[in-house]
Amino acid sequence: MSESAVSAREPNAGPRVAILLSTYNGAKFLAEQIDSLLRQTYSNWILLVRDDGSTDATDAILADYASRYPQKVHRVEDDSANRGASGSFSLLCEYVQGNKEALGLERVVACFCDQDDVWLETKIEAGISALLRAEAGDKAKPVMVHSDLRVVDEELAMIAPSFARYQGLETERRRFANLAISNLVTGCTALFNEALLDLALPVPKRAIMHDWWFAMSAAAFGELVYLPEPSIDYRQHGANTIGAKPHRLGEDTQAGFVARVLRLERNAHLVEVAIQAREFARHFSGRLTPQQRLALWLCSKMRTQSPLLQRTYYRLARRC
Repeated sequence: MSESAVSAREPNAGPRVAILLSTYNGAKFLAEQIDSLLRQTYSNWILLVRDDGSTDATDAILADYASRYPQKVHRVEDDSANRGASGSFSLLCEYVQGNKEALGLERVVACFCDQDDVWLETKIEAGISALLRAEAGDKAKPVMVHSDLRVVDEELAMIAPSFARYQGLETERRRFANLAISNLVTGCTALFNEALLDLALPVPKRAIMHDWWFAMSAAAFGELVYLPEPSIDYRQHGANTIGAKPHRLGEDTQAGFVARVLRLERNAHLVEVAIQAREFARHFSGRLTPQQRLALWLCSKMRTQSPLLQRTYYRLARRC
């Protein structure tokens, strides 16, 4: 049966999905997350988990699930050095890329997974269907699918039904220039194909985050697909690395921009964006269109010491 046969009636007819999970001191919520994977309507998946040097009960929890579900849970053993989130996920990406056949993957279709969320039951099924539609039979086309999330508290009580609205994300601004400035992809919702994996790896150390680098690569050379239906309960708690923050009205207005300029504050995050843009331009120099090169050049100029010039380059890049 072909992959295009994936449907509500036969949700497991598509490719085996590699779920990439990096853990670090996640014992409090980890079992609940893995249980939500086991409830997926799309059951043709394998969980590849790497621990990033935990000192709590995370290792014992992983050992228990690997023992009970040996066909589902595969532990990636290495030096267990703490590499941070981006480094650990990048290592998982390289692992699945190099061990495809041993993992029983006809081709790589993978998704990122955080240790403290809860996946809605149709997350993988919806993502696979969208990815196959975007590929339209062309597996050489780099594709990433991502979605909205529901924001919940530590006990999974609803904070906001839409992360995008809660954060004030402009989800319609998915052109490459927009992605070079601001990441619209919440990595824990992302599902991507082998063409994107091969294109994006290795993720350079100057990339801000692995998911942002993958999103830029998809937007530049393939397709970035957004699903407005939430696929995850995005848990907010004291140990969140990033987390969700409510959008403050007026932040992105002209008045708000002028106010920030008049404060003469140099934005440290825009400096990081500039460094990442310069690295992306160097990494893909021979493949970029003139418009993409211009967008990256404008972003790279945001390293300037002048707050006024930094904001000016920011505005110009947004219009590119």
